[in-house]
Amino acid sequence: MASEDEFALPGEDTKTPDPDKDEDELGEEAEGKTAEELTDDAEALKKELDKIVVHPPTIQELTAQEFDPAEFPASYKDNLPKENLVLQYAENFRLQYVHLYRDRKPLLLNPINECGTEKFVCTTIRPTQIEFKEFYGWEGSAEFVADYLNFETLEPPYELPKRLISPPSVLKRQKGNCFEYSTLLCSLLAGAGYDSYVVSGYATHETCLADESREICPLMKKKEEKKEEEKKKEIKKYTVKPPRDLRSKFELKQAAKEKAEKEAEEEKRRKEEEDKIAELEKPPPDPLYGLRIHSWVLVLSGKREVPESFFIEPFTGLSHPVNSPNYLGIESVWNHVNYWVNMQDCSEGVKGLTYDLGDCTKWEYMFPSIDKPLKIPGEDGFEDFEDEEKSSLSQIDEDEDEENDAKKLEHLDMPPSWVEIIKLSLKDFQMRCPHGKKVKLYKRAKLEKFAHYLMKDGLISKLSIYENRELTDLVTVKEYFAHRIDKLLQRVSNHRSGWVTEHFDPGRSHCLKEHQYKSSAPGPENERTMIFYNEARVDGLIKRVETPAEMMEEYSDRDDFLYYKHIDFGKRPKKFGPQDGSSSKNERPIVKMVKKFNRNVSKPACDDVAELIYLVSEDKMQITYHTEDPRIAASTREFVKPANWAEKGATLQFSPDMQQAFQVDASSRQNKQVELYQMLLNLLKSEDLCRTRVRDSEDEVKDILNERTKEETTLELDISVYDTERNEKAKKHRRELERQQLEEKMRKQDMEIDYLAPFIARIVQGDKITREEAYTLKTEALKDLKDRLINKANLIQARYEKETQMLTEKQAWYHQNQLSCNKEDEEKYMTFCQETLFKIHMLELRLARHKETAPHKYMALDRRLRDDQRLAEYF
Repeated sequence: MASEDEFALPGEDTKTPDPDKDEDELGEEAEGKTAEELTDDAEALKKELDKIVVHPPTIQELTAQEFDPAEFPASYKDNLPKENLVLQYAENFRLQYVHLYRDRKPLLLNPINECGTEKFVCTTIRPTQIEFKEFYGWEGSAEFVADYLNFETLEPPYELPKRLISPPSVLKRQKGNCFEYSTLLCSLLAGAGYDSYVVSGYATHETCLADESREICPLMKKKEEKKEEEKKKEIKKYTVKPPRDLRSKFELKQAAKEKAEKEAEEEKRRKEEEDKIAELEKPPPDPLYGLRIHSWVLVLSGKREVPESFFIEPFTGLSHPVNSPNYLGIESVWNHVNYWVNMQDCSEGVKGLTYDLGDCTKWEYMFPSIDKPLKIPGEDGFEDFEDEEKSSLSQIDEDEDEENDAKKLEHLDMPPSWVEIIKLSLKDFQMRCPHGKKVKLYKRAKLEKFAHYLMKDGLISKLSIYENRELTDLVTVKEYFAHRIDKLLQRVSNHRSGWVTEHFDPGRSHCLKEHQYKSSAPGPENERTMIFYNEARVDGLIKRVETPAEMMEEYSDRDDFLYYKHIDFGKRPKKFGPQDGSSSKNERPIVKMVKKFNRNVSKPACDDVAELIYLVSEDKMQITYHTEDPRIAASTREFVKPANWAEKGATLQFSPDMQQAFQVDASSRQNKQVELYQMLLNLLKSEDLCRTRVRDSEDEVKDILNERTKEETTLELDISVYDTERNEKAKKHRRELERQQLEEKMRKQDMEIDYLAPFIARIVQGDKITREEAYTLKTEALKDLKDRLINKANLIQARYEKETQMLTEKQAWYHQNQLSCNKEDEEKYMTFCQETLFKIHMLELRLARHKETAPHKYMALDRRLRDDQRLAEYF
């Protein structure tokens, strides 16, 4: 809600030292005394103000409208001589086509544009390269067109559209039919360097209506894994021969045969189930099958390293092979250079069609062009016009033909596009969808897309997977995020199992990469799995798996060669009596700790520890060493802790029966008692350190969970300092500084104002105020305040009537011109009406408040004059 100062009336000077400044102070004094009785003068002032009455206006509703030709340049409304010539050629081409092929549907050649002017379809394509990097690839352009626009169906679906709107107008309207979709997408692809064409043909009912309810969501399709070719093992001359396979070949053959039969039965059963499901999900028969007109985009191979040609469906932004069953036939294709008519049989849809546009027997062109080298049928197949191996007699004739063709080409080349350059602002590009939201329904799935920064939690897309086609039995929800300060990238919630998996980008504290937990038990000491960015951690932790009774950690690239740690916890003992406030008393008791190490080649295998087990509950420690190459068993050693091992500073007693060892090599050197004693001390220190690391791991889990809880409670998005539109903190701070500066300036001005100064300078003659002068000062001050209060009310009323008159005139203008108003005029009219009604409402409230507070301001000034030290002795 704006403040009243935003609607200051003319004549209200708030910066000069004028008595008007004290009205605010008088108003503050009057607010607390509204219940007191009014004096006669104040009652008279109130009656005068009550005579001022205002009546709120009404607003008309908007109606449908068309494009306003005045908003478009001359190229939209008029044709150049060259364009008129091309239209004549197109009409001549159409007449010949209708005469030769009476059984074929008409071609889309020269529909009218948004200004009602006939334009050739090739000139409607305007190749444009958008400055955003997402438009450099066809995937980004197709996805943007599919998300940014809302589609309109052709009415009727078996007839070509009579109007084709230019791509900039389509972007502005954010809606269009399939031909307008394809024209816009072809313009973007041609600007990015693709060999793209608009296709006019026929498609299935689902394709024409963008019905993807029988299609699998693209986000659910598994990416094809590239199978690496197995490298053939090089057979060396002195390689040891493998041992002979002593298994029965007959039994192996029978087992393989039985396995193949089982796999064949399983495959047959699976195929039958799929066929049964496909038959049940098969769409109902379409009475207009093969007659529904549709348009899509063709991208030919060659340019931009496209390996093979493919189709792009503009409604969905997905690619399809050129033999896709979704498309049932092609009538013509065109780009910004030429127009081609398909001469091939489409009785089997688009299957088997070739897209060599230079082949005159399969594609009839409208304009001779060097973009696609033309081919003519010859005795031995096709001969290129540019073939240098020609006879000397035919060379003369062909030179003459080339001269004639060159003269024709001067008049038959394509005129430049009449369409303005396609422009896309950063705000519109980031909005992506109409009003920032779009919902798509797929087979057992629903995909919701959101513009960046639209949702408070940074949600940009949400995929809901269901068990049934009615989308009622929810199974899994996948949420994708962007611009989160907590680096959350994706959250997958399984409503069946209750598991929640969160994925994070690098940059978080603790280097968390993935967190999997149960939604029913999100707290510590429950089932969870954490995966970390081990390259960014000092300890090299890769993974941590926790359950109420266990904890497992995996490491990599550590200096101590540790790669695995496993801890078993016991049940907490029950305590009776008052609870101790210390948190260490409530820790889970550790029963067993296991550590595994990789091979350290700098040590002999008999001294390199492979596994270290701390049996805490049994006061034992077991060591398993790495196995030497020629051995099949590993050396082991077991220590029993001394009885006083837990006493600090105590001297530990060691005896030979406190350790047991198994040496694989009996001839190896035996350890001395001193060495064994020192080994025991090191193991005790290692156990204490391992226990400390376990408690640190538990604390780290708690810290991560507390941090995640705080992040989900106070959601914040990462906004760049260069994003001036969204950086609310910077804008709020700037407005706060401006407000403080204005308040400080107003306070200084108020301190310097003396309410009686203008009257004293005009009335008082001497140094001291006399009785007559005091009464005159009081009368003049009250009269001046009364006049200004009445004038202020009149000014508010005049401003109110002025705004009402402007609104009435604007409504009358719209009533006369509503048929010629475009979308921008409609938005301007709505904005004007909303702002004017807001101002009128504010003026009405201000007048009512002024009427209520004016009498009390009058009495407050009267009391203030009586209490003034310069006039107090006379009243």
